[in-house]
Amino acid sequence: MPEVDTMRPLSDWFVDSFAAGLVLTLAVPGWAATPQNPAPQQTPPVLVDHDPVRSPDGDLPAPAPVEKQPEGYVLHTEVEEVVLNVTVLDGTRLVQDLKKEDFQILEDGVPQKILSFQHTDLPVSIAMVVDNSGSMIRKRPSVNKSAMDLIAASNPEDEAFVVNFSDESIIDQDFTSNPALLREGLSHLEARGGTALYDAVVASADHMVEAAKRPKQVLILITDGSDNSSALNLEQTIRRVQELSGPVIYTIGLLFGDEMTKADIKHARSALEMLSTETGGVAFFPKSIEQVDEIAAEVARDIRSQYTIGYHSTKPTSEPGFRRIQVNVEGRSSSKLAARTRTGYFPVGHVARSNTSGLTPAAVNGR
Repeated sequence: MPEVDTMRPLSDWFVDSFAAGLVLTLAVPGWAATPQNPAPQQTPPVLVDHDPVRSPDGDLPAPAPVEKQPEGYVLHTEVEEVVLNVTVLDGTRLVQDLKKEDFQILEDGVPQKILSFQHTDLPVSIAMVVDNSGSMIRKRPSVNKSAMDLIAASNPEDEAFVVNFSDESIIDQDFTSNPALLREGLSHLEARGGTALYDAVVASADHMVEAAKRPKQVLILITDGSDNSSALNLEQTIRRVQELSGPVIYTIGLLFGDEMTKADIKHARSALEMLSTETGGVAFFPKSIEQVDEIAAEVARDIRSQYTIGYHSTKPTSEPGFRRIQVNVEGRSSSKLAARTRTGYFPVGHVARSNTSGLTPAAVNGR
C-alpha cells in the first residue's frame, strides 16, 4: 500500500476564500439568487459544438408547493426516504461483518428507524470525471490505465460514463457496461484551457441523477489542480450534490511536481477533501503517478465494502432545510469503529430538478 494522505476533519462552515477570484466560463441560466444560493455572474453561453455538459441549474422550474394528492401522499410527499452508503473502518481496516442492529442512525440528533439493510456487492453507476487541462497531458496515460483497472474490478452489472473536462466539460462516453467504449472515451485527449472542476462535478452529478439505472452512485474525480474556470463555487457545488442526494465523490488529487506553489496545493487539497467528506467519499493525494493504480484499487474495494442502509425521516418533506446525518456503529471489536457516509441532505420536496440533462452527443464535437 503506498503512502497516501486521506481526509482531515472539516468544519461545518465552508471557507469563503475558495469562491474568490473564479473565472466564469459556463453560463448557468435560471439560477435563482437566494441568501443560501448566491447568483454567479452572467457569462457568455457555451458553444454547442464543444459538446458541453450543462450545469443542471439552467431552465429549472420553481419548486412546486407541497400539496396533498389522492395517490402516493405518504410515500412521496410527506415522508422522506433516505438511503445511505456507509463504509465502516476499524482503524484502516474495512469492517464487513456487521448486522443491522449494530447501526444507529441520527438525523439532526433524532434516532431514526432503519427499514432496509444490505451488505452485498450491489451494481453501481459510476461517473469517471477526469481533468483534461493542459497540465494533465503527460499524466493521462497512467490515469486512464488506472481508471480502466478500477472498471475491471467492478461488478459486471455496473455502468459508467466518462466526462473529460478543462474549461468545458465533454461527455465522451455515456452510460455503458462495455469496457472498450469506456477506454475509447478516456482516450479522447485535447489537453488545453483552464480547469472548470466545480461545473464538471455538478453537471456530471445531475446527469447521473437523470440517467443512471443503478440506485448506488459514485463519482470519481481525478485532477492535478484547483478550479480556476467554473461558474459555480465550492459551496454551491456541494450544496447542489446534497440537494440531488447525489453520488458519493472520491477525489484523486495529483498535486505533485513543480507546477503548483504550496499555496495552490493547500487550496486544491482543501477543496477536494471537502467535496469527498461532505458526500461520504475519500480524498487521495498520491506522491507520484505510479501510486494512482493502487489508489484506484483501494477505491474499488471501498465501494464494494459498503453497507446500504435505508430509513424514513421522522421529519416531513414539507419541512425545509439541511438535515444532518450521523451514523454510530457498535461492533464486536474492542476498538471504536468509524462510520463514513454523507454528512446530510436536503428534502426532495424543496429541490428543483431539470427536465433534461442538456448533454450533446460527443459526435457533435467531431469525435
